[in-house]
Amino acid sequence: MKRNLLAASVAISILTLVGCGEKEPELNTPIQQASYGIGLNMGESLLQDGLDDIDPKALALGMQDALARETPRLDDEELMKAFSELQKRAEDRARKLASDTLEANEKYLTENGQRDGVTTTASGLQYEVLESGDGEGAKPTETDVVTVHYEGRLVDGTVFDSSIRRGEPTQLPVNGVIPGWVEALQLMEVGDKWKVTIPSELAYGDRSPSPVIPPNSVLVFDMELISIDSLEN
Repeated sequence: MKRNLLAASVAISILTLVGCGEKEPELNTPIQQASYGIGLNMGESLLQDGLDDIDPKALALGMQDALARETPRLDDEELMKAFSELQKRAEDRARKLASDTLEANEKYLTENGQRDGVTTTASGLQYEVLESGDGEGAKPTETDVVTVHYEGRLVDGTVFDSSIRRGEPTQLPVNGVIPGWVEALQLMEVGDKWKVTIPSELAYGDRSPSPVIPPNSVLVFDMELISIDSLEN
């Protein structure tokens, strides 16, 4: 009984959210909040799969029928045909986005590498020293844990992560991050502030770790190495 009530609440919540001209539901009770969370997770998953043109009303109708154990309004053949078309569109769009991103980012890397003050390492990592420590700071090794402040952006300026905006530095293992960070951190001294530009092959490559970061993305970080911490801490 409780399970059926929860299922019905989820369906009603989603239908109300997408209903034309209807008042948005409140999000006060645990069931309302959980229902919203389910919808949010579904939406984020669809975005990550490149399915941002899903019809939310039809989606809600399908969920309502499933939760109410109604007979499906479309047969298996119709659904398979629709799924195949949707998958093809998503794959075509993903390929175009990856190609466009790769082209734009290669251009950015070339132009950025020619700027005064930018150093390009053998791996292709680019960095610019914004502020140096006292010159006597230690450099972390791959087995160290460090405390850093950072802000990560795409080449178009979109911020995808920022400890600076959160107002709290982050502690992390040097060998537990993307290869570009592993390399950059071992070049920095405590107190250094750098702008680090990481080619896609030193970041996430042709993968998309989140809807905000497309495949083949060059990542740009403002990084401050605050301290090197012992593993015990």
